[in-house]
Amino acid sequence: MIKNCLKTLLLIPVLYGCAVAQDPVQVKYANFLTEEAAKVHLTTLTSEEFEGRGTGQEGGKKAARYIADNFETLGLQAPVDGSYFQPLSLIRKTYSVRNFSINDQEYKNGRDFYVLGDNQVTDFQTQEIIFIGYGIQDEKHNDLANIDIENKIVLLINEGEPMDVSGNSVLTGTKKLSEWSTSRVKRLQELVKKNPKLILSTSSAVASTISRFGSRITQGRFEIDQKEDGPPATNLSAPVVNISENVADKILSANNTSISEQKKAPKTFAINAALNAQMGVVKENFSDPNVLGLLPGTDLKDEIVIISGHYDHDGILPDGTIFPGADDNGSGTVGVLELAKVFSQAKKDGKGPRRSILFIGFAAEEKGLLGSQFYSENPVFPLENTVTCLNLDMIGRIDDKHLEGNHNYIHVIGSDKLSSELYAINRQANDSYTKMELDYMYDDPKDPMRIYYRSDQYNLAKHKIPVIFYFSGLHPHYHTPEDTVDKINFSMMVKRAKLVFHTAWEVANRDQRLRVDSNKE
Repeated sequence: MIKNCLKTLLLIPVLYGCAVAQDPVQVKYANFLTEEAAKVHLTTLTSEEFEGRGTGQEGGKKAARYIADNFETLGLQAPVDGSYFQPLSLIRKTYSVRNFSINDQEYKNGRDFYVLGDNQVTDFQTQEIIFIGYGIQDEKHNDLANIDIENKIVLLINEGEPMDVSGNSVLTGTKKLSEWSTSRVKRLQELVKKNPKLILSTSSAVASTISRFGSRITQGRFEIDQKEDGPPATNLSAPVVNISENVADKILSANNTSISEQKKAPKTFAINAALNAQMGVVKENFSDPNVLGLLPGTDLKDEIVIISGHYDHDGILPDGTIFPGADDNGSGTVGVLELAKVFSQAKKDGKGPRRSILFIGFAAEEKGLLGSQFYSENPVFPLENTVTCLNLDMIGRIDDKHLEGNHNYIHVIGSDKLSSELYAINRQANDSYTKMELDYMYDDPKDPMRIYYRSDQYNLAKHKIPVIFYFSGLHPHYHTPEDTVDKINFSMMVKRAKLVFHTAWEVANRDQRLRVDSNKE
């Protein structure tokens, strides 16, 4: 075994799974990464003052300032025209319900119902609601036969389908349900072709969805402001108001029936009901920044190594609930800050990297990787000069997979998808220094959760820049208010950051930039 290892060392500069002597300089600076320093940063970023670091919220702005202040203290250059902030122009589109009542009883968005729609603020008024059963339009069962629902307000059961006395589907003639049930969108897609004005949709899942997501369900969606001029978009379809079965039963009680009865034998009929609502999409323009700090390199300073992590999380809800996001992604943000500290100290000691290192706290990752998308489309440094992106997103916990087994691990995602050299360098760094289990399960192209595509490094990989996504995995407190600092495994968090350090050190100091020689899914 030793002979084979030495022989391999003569053939390639970085090998797979064969440790080499440790560089005492790297060991010295890696040991500047400490649990005590990490705990101070993370306790601050997850405190009530930072209110969950929400996009477009004051807590998110405080987090951005905190990162920038630390970059300045470390002596990093402000690379965005003399600023640490790369402004990110965003639009929040919220479906605003100004009032919603049926038969003079007021209902609350996010408590009794939630709305999906893209219409401008519109008044909806009627004295008649048309109940259309399952809303199915099939030759074997057509709830809309001989009925005109154009510009009407309709109510339907948005789950299941008619069954015969034997328990078989009327549509398939077997126990197997038809596409009208198995598709999440088919019946609504077909229904809007009939041009109703408003759709009231009920199912058993509505109440549980509202209970699970609470007021988060009404927070709206975010997108980058593309500054496109032109007329407002045309309303393409009727808004869908998802009401609980309890609300639906109150509507149906006027006709002495209920949802459970109609599921057994659906009919189509008119209901005397006064509905009054004013609701529609409201757009809000605002700006959150990516936070950038540059450590200039020496003889290869025009080439850039990115070390990144998003600083945003789910913020604070209208009811005061805070999502601290200690692991997601307070842990990765702290990793970026601590790695910036270590490389800055090395530079002060005359051991700075040959290539420049750009430390980035990305904004609005939780809203669709928006910060990294914006940077990749508006890079401060040319993408053709960017060597790699090493991204830290959730490095502080022990996941469900490893909870009863080995805690000394890290998920390494995407390392070989564009560069076999990056894969090998990371392997070598681990074999020589950190000695963890490197779990590659999320590199599987058939990964049902598609984790590789769900963090910021992917927006750099789309431009053929080799990347690694460092990830400690999913746990029961993911995106809940219970993702708190007391649950962080600081020993493993620091060890994982050390692996990023050793990998970045090698990439930033080797003679040749990483070779792009792969194109894996």
